[in-house]
Amino acid sequence: MNIKSSELCREERAIFELRGIYEQYGYEKYKISKFEEYALYLENKSFLPSPEVITFTDKNGRLLALKPDVTLSIAKNARSASEEPEKLYYNENVFRMPRASGEFREIMQLGLEYIGEVDLYAECEVLSLAAKSLEALSETCVLVVSHMGFVAGLLDECRLTGLQKEKILSCIGSKNSHETERLCHSFGLEQELCEAISAVCSLHGSFEETIEKARLYIKNEKMEDSLLLLRDIWQVLKGEFNCLILDFSVINDLSYYNGLIFQGFIDGVPATVLSGGRYDELMRRLGKDSQAIGFAVYTDQLENMERQRGGYDLDVLLLYDDKAEAEKLSAAVRMLTANGQRVRAQRVKSDRLSYKQLLRLGEGGLEILETNA
Repeated sequence: MNIKSSELCREERAIFELRGIYEQYGYEKYKISKFEEYALYLENKSFLPSPEVITFTDKNGRLLALKPDVTLSIAKNARSASEEPEKLYYNENVFRMPRASGEFREIMQLGLEYIGEVDLYAECEVLSLAAKSLEALSETCVLVVSHMGFVAGLLDECRLTGLQKEKILSCIGSKNSHETERLCHSFGLEQELCEAISAVCSLHGSFEETIEKARLYIKNEKMEDSLLLLRDIWQVLKGEFNCLILDFSVINDLSYYNGLIFQGFIDGVPATVLSGGRYDELMRRLGKDSQAIGFAVYTDQLENMERQRGGYDLDVLLLYDDKAEAEKLSAAVRMLTANGQRVRAQRVKSDRLSYKQLLRLGEGGLEILETNA
């Protein structure tokens, strides 16, 4: 099934196709409860996309929460130090308050997690599946890759407080090189370190060119190792995907993420539709002796894509009256839908729905009343 050409429900078709991709690589569907103890989210609020959580008390007096995130629940219930990796995918509703909305929404989230010993192949497989997910959603897509070890290694040289690191990371994430350098000077860092940290804001582009630029700022083994891993990943994936770019200004919480991180974008959606990374630190915080990497696809963002593709609810609004024969009306609808068009047949014109064509079934057949495409 090709969701690129489909005019049906994009979210449902995306879920169907992505599930097929993940199962093809041996990932098993994981089903969890809609509820989780609130303490899990309270202790890991900075891991969540938004801190607001819907809570309630059950009849036993436990404070529970509607899931705002799936990864935390999977990580909490994962096996520890198992020789066999857990390869899981999920298709779950989560309850969040998107930024600037002010209201909770039930959001469909699809994703996968690889838990166990994460070697080079595992990281390449997960990145590959992230890229395949984006390509299944749109012919025009970008998967932006980074590695937390590079920035973390650079900050290790600075002897900064936790708050100072957060401020610098925030500036790097917004690609504000001037403010980053100003902050570094205000924290008393040497000029060489100020310039290196500021340069991270503009370290982005193709893998090969960006890795070479990043070599100029290596200060320790952690930074060197991160570049070596990125080079090895590129050697594996470069012949398979054209959507990969490297951007060291893409960062995440150092207390949870320790390696690869990545974000996915598709044409027509002005927001991130996929995000993921290596989260060994989260596993340690949850008392698990395992490594982990995964990502989530925000299928609700596909609504924006549908609007961008033309802004029409329907391809055809088909009007009919009391004289229309049901048999002829049914045949007309079958003919139009057979061509892949979205068709709605009703007696009156709609002021609520937008459409490319307004047709009427008369005695002489189909009549075009209006064309908007």
